[in-house]
Amino acid sequence: MAKKDEFKNVYRLGFVSFFTDFSSEMVLSILPMYILSLPGGSIATLGLIEGIAESLSYILRAVSGVMSDKFRKRKIFILIGYGVSNLAKPFFALTSSVSQALSIRVLDRVGKGIRTAPRDALISDSVSASQQGAAFELHRTVDQLGAIAGPLTATIVMVWLGWTAKGVFWLSFIPGALALVVILFGVNEIVGSKTREFKFLVGIREVLKGKFLWLLLVVSVFSLGAFNFSFILLNAKEMGVSEALILI
Repeated sequence: MAKKDEFKNVYRLGFVSFFTDFSSEMVLSILPMYILSLPGGSIATLGLIEGIAESLSYILRAVSGVMSDKFRKRKIFILIGYGVSNLAKPFFALTSSVSQALSIRVLDRVGKGIRTAPRDALISDSVSASQQGAAFELHRTVDQLGAIAGPLTATIVMVWLGWTAKGVFWLSFIPGALALVVILFGVNEIVGSKTREFKFLVGIREVLKGKFLWLLLVVSVFSLGAFNFSFILLNAKEMGVSEALILI
């Protein structure tokens, strides 16, 4: 496979992530304040929502990765994952309670959990071993451009055009739908060569040792002190930062 051709899937998956992050960050830039405005909304309930959603997301990453390896299919998991997330987020506009917001947020993160490992595996399978670093760098760069465009768009439509939060939630459907179109018609199924029979967790002891094990331990300790970005947005509001600046 020529170098130019082998990056086609990477570019297309990059655009999938661009549109999805565009959609997601439009929503996430205003979601904490929106949840607090709902009946029963509080910082504690926001933390509960984010904690449950993120936990399910990380659990499902392991499950979907194993399943995509077992069945040697990537695209179907990617489509389902992005589909669940991008079709769920606009329905924040219909929520009138914290429990409804929890359900939609969980669906969003479940979608992320389903798609992440198979997507990364497809990126790896799409290029030669010597190009994998460049492929992931390219994908993350395009992904982050979407994360910038989303809050900027939310700022424009809310601050300058006078839209409400619910209007932004509905607007998030457009980039989300574009991501699904790219998956359906642009992303190709490519699975690396099968070198051995699939067996769950076989060889895990050989992987979890030495420097890699120490790296995991360091990351785990660091993660204990991490907190959700939603609380940074709320803290900015409490400090008197204007809503326009919080959004971006």
